[in-house]
Amino acid sequence: MSIPGDFKAEEAQNLQDIEKQFAVKAVLHAQTYWSILERRAGTDLRLTRMDQEIYDHLLETFPDFDPKKQLNEEEMKSKSGKEKWRSFLMKYDKRVEDYNFGTLLRTDAKAEYEKDTTIFVPRMQFYAIEIARNRSGLNDWIKEAYDKEEEAKKPKAVEESTASEAL
Repeated sequence: MSIPGDFKAEEAQNLQDIEKQFAVKAVLHAQTYWSILERRAGTDLRLTRMDQEIYDHLLETFPDFDPKKQLNEEEMKSKSGKEKWRSFLMKYDKRVEDYNFGTLLRTDAKAEYEKDTTIFVPRMQFYAIEIARNRSGLNDWIKEAYDKEEEAKKPKAVEESTASEAL
């Protein structure tokens, strides 16, 4: 199905079924990203072929950006924040697939995806912030916690037999 040439997004109705489909896609993206972070340290992860360019552009556009700080949604979505982010995002139009597609982003790198710690942002904003978090090692805790959980699930007999084989 293609979009008609005379389609104007700003005049389109918000249909609940379409909004639900977007929400499902955003949740699936968040779940997939979380699963990847559970199995691979963020410091070892590349999100796009342009991670370095995106990271450099983020720091150039937002020199005070600190990936350790909790995101301030009101500031990001203020008039000046929107303008600055929109300018940032537009550089990736036609260069990054779905650059403007709505995606879930944790407001704090120390938090999981939950109702009070998640905001809806364009995909490119997600990439920029998560690349910065990964480069700073702020997402590595997710894999470490997952590894501990998996280790705790192992039966003691398996651990003991593995330990005796090592001797």
